[in-house]
Amino acid sequence: MPNESSTIVSKVWNYCHVLRDDGVSYGDYVEQLTYLLFLKMADEQTRHPFNKPSTIPMGFDWLSLRERDGAALEAHYRLILESLSKESGMLGIIFRKSQSRIQDPAKLKRLIELINAETWVGLDVDVKGEIYEGLLQKNAEDVKSGAGQYFTPRALIKAIVEAMRPEPEMIICDPACGTGGFLLAAYDYIPKHNNLDIDQKEFLKFNAFRGKDIVDGVVRLCVMNLYLHGIETPVESGDSLIADPGERFDMVLTNPPFGKKSSYTIVNGEGKADKESQVYERPDFSATTSNKQLNFLQHVKTLLKTNGRAAIVVPDNVLFEGGAGETVRMKLLQECDVHTLLRLPTGVFYRPGVKANVLFFDRKPGSEKPWTDKLWIYDFRTNMHFTLKTNTLRDDDLLDFVRCYNPQNRHERKEAERFRAFTYEELMQRDKVNLDIFWLKDESLEDSANLPEPDILAREIADNLESALTQFSSIYQDIEEE
Repeated sequence: MPNESSTIVSKVWNYCHVLRDDGVSYGDYVEQLTYLLFLKMADEQTRHPFNKPSTIPMGFDWLSLRERDGAALEAHYRLILESLSKESGMLGIIFRKSQSRIQDPAKLKRLIELINAETWVGLDVDVKGEIYEGLLQKNAEDVKSGAGQYFTPRALIKAIVEAMRPEPEMIICDPACGTGGFLLAAYDYIPKHNNLDIDQKEFLKFNAFRGKDIVDGVVRLCVMNLYLHGIETPVESGDSLIADPGERFDMVLTNPPFGKKSSYTIVNGEGKADKESQVYERPDFSATTSNKQLNFLQHVKTLLKTNGRAAIVVPDNVLFEGGAGETVRMKLLQECDVHTLLRLPTGVFYRPGVKANVLFFDRKPGSEKPWTDKLWIYDFRTNMHFTLKTNTLRDDDLLDFVRCYNPQNRHERKEAERFRAFTYEELMQRDKVNLDIFWLKDESLEDSANLPEPDILAREIADNLESALTQFSSIYQDIEEE
């Protein structure tokens, strides 16, 4: 991170700790920072050398906050949040359902002074983005907040984007965008690998990306994250799975939320809340199921243009589940070129107990002949051990996968110890078209002297138990759906 940002980073983090002592979580802190940063930058845009008209209604702007103290400041801050939440466009998205979480007016005043002391618009875009990304990552690491499910490890995102190679003037979508990691990585990749003209730069900033997430607070963080990186693009709040949006995209990059079922809360006749499974009945889906992950896989296929490309993170149950799972896999192999599967190790996601994979496929036009020829599987799981603190996933760890993927020409690949190809015929002969395929020997099962560290071993035992529960659940689900 550049030296010019070190002082600001220090101030931001130190004040974050002060507010945590006062009961304000990382998530709430980042959210309040989002509101105040936006007001401050909007104010800076009205001054020299920008001299732009204000996007904030008079009386609800940054100056109106700076003029007040004590109870009057607290009351006015609440009024600003309530008023701006009713505005249209980016303002309405950022301030939608916003509430003040800082109860002490003195601490609110101190945070305003801390932000006011810097000229944020003058900062290099990467510096602002890095500061904000750091806060989002810290929020994801805070287990109690549950925010980890909206944050995909940046090393994994980078490897996926390098394999997918997004290009200028592509429209790229993430229907479960979280805090915007995939969109930001694609935005960073395109100008680094292409000489963009003025029109292409304009397209990249305003038209290249689409995002959607079901959680309002996460959409707010995503919009602000993109804005701080110089991107002004549509991000919507809502359930992506409700209906076919109609728009089609050149590329979809996504890590849908973990968890098997979509559910909503209803109030029964006794006034008690019950959880009901959400089943999405859509004509564009080949199977009707309450399994959220299978529904997202079907949704991503719908979102792609013909010859559009997708990379989606899926849990293991999507690879082996029977019933609707088998139907979805068969249709996908027939109607798309499902060419690559990356098996991920445990310990890389902020939500524990997750055994996940990345599935890469291209949508193809209608054909009687199946489009999938070979599925290449890279086993990055067997004998690989990661933790979120002592042995985190780094960019270098996925270099071999990207090399084997061969982004320059994926039709010219070579098998390696961790990289093997399985033909369409071989896949169709497997029970329930099970794509959960592995061939490497687990060294820890053969060599007791070579066991992982205790914390890694404990985590893997817990992950295996969670995975077993998922498999039992899927078997029960198969029986229910038959």
